[in-house]
Amino acid sequence: MTETQTHMARLRQLLLEKAYMKGDFVLTSGKRSDHYFDCKQVTLDPEGLALASELLVEKLRAAEINAIGGLAIGADPIVAGVVAESWRLGYPVRGFIVRKEPKQHGTSKWIEGSIKRGSQVAVVDDVVTSGGSIIKAINSARVEGLDPVIAYAIVDREEGGAENIEREGSLPFEPLLRYRELFA
Repeated sequence: MTETQTHMARLRQLLLEKAYMKGDFVLTSGKRSDHYFDCKQVTLDPEGLALASELLVEKLRAAEINAIGGLAIGADPIVAGVVAESWRLGYPVRGFIVRKEPKQHGTSKWIEGSIKRGSQVAVVDDVVTSGGSIIKAINSARVEGLDPVIAYAIVDREEGGAENIEREGSLPFEPLLRYRELFA
């Protein structure tokens, strides 16, 4: 087994142990579900964040993208982890955070971070159901002059979000893990 496969297997295990819950939940998308992924239990865990960040830096390096960001708050720990891990791995990646609404004072910006206009960027979120958070982040990044070229997530619930991101966001989507892969 390669180091990447080992890290993916361990991330899968952490997601099942710490983030996956059964019950009755209302999702961000407004849909009801009998299961829920609280990925912040993994992305705010030292090992979980290190694993997810390293796997994402590998993807960014392969795609030759050196900036990543996403919508507050799901993307915040991921972006910070990727930025730190990228430095350690010798492929420095800049980060940005997309506000849920533009700043109401000062610069009135949607984006926090020092990313140059025109830069090709990746957009990330912890969990994708409908893809709405990633699509909002893509659109906000475009308003601020960035060029989103790919979207990532830790988990794709496989409930139409990937298709929505690819159709409405007009860019490819690559989760680290899909729902079916977690239970394979």
